[in-house]
Amino acid sequence: MRQISWTNNLIILSRTKTIEEKEFYLKECIEERLSKRELNRQIDSALYERSIANNIKLSPVLREIAPQAEHVFRDQYVLEFLGGKDYENENSMKVALIQQMKQFILELGKDFIFIDEEFRLQVGNSDFRIDLLFYHRELQCLVAFELKTGKFKPEHLGQLNFYLEALDRDVKKPKENPSIGVLLCKDKDDEVVEYALSRSLSPTMVAEYQLCLPDKALLQQKLHDFYALSSVGDND
Repeated sequence: MRQISWTNNLIILSRTKTIEEKEFYLKECIEERLSKRELNRQIDSALYERSIANNIKLSPVLREIAPQAEHVFRDQYVLEFLGGKDYENENSMKVALIQQMKQFILELGKDFIFIDEEFRLQVGNSDFRIDLLFYHRELQCLVAFELKTGKFKPEHLGQLNFYLEALDRDVKKPKENPSIGVLLCKDKDDEVVEYALSRSLSPTMVAEYQLCLPDKALLQQKLHDFYALSSVGDND
């Protein structure tokens, strides 16, 4: 009662159904210091349902060096604040995200600190650019986001692995943990992602984005079906 505002307490009591969902958003309010508007947005975007259904794919190296990454990153990010339109290329999408950076960090989690767009890396006589570079306070590492407005392809990981190597050699501070790479794609095939990440030697992951709010009723039905199947399995 004393840790969050009375207004947020009322929102959670009136807009959530189960005890588990209420506890989730109470904890989210405390940890992320959500405003009334931010809390309503997280409920609208079905953050609780998405967190439970999270089927994130991480490289073995990332699981090893940062076990908590499974709770930091998500399999899917909702970017409804971009207006719901498709983007012709990564640059136009990157510009839109920069203009809505506060909303983007709300979706990522407030432990992310934005460093720069088009972050420059110089290797040999060549220049390279990382779409978006962040720092994560809990993981204590740099996090490079590469945007792909199309479907995930295995070759995308080669580029990201190269960027992480350059970050760790030339940018990372001695006390920081190895840099993490996130490929944020419009679409992905989970089986292709799993194959591509299985032998990756870098701490990387692949997530997808959607440009509209999820169908909360559909997500809730999927969770209901999941729990029903789990219950049958336990009885067997």
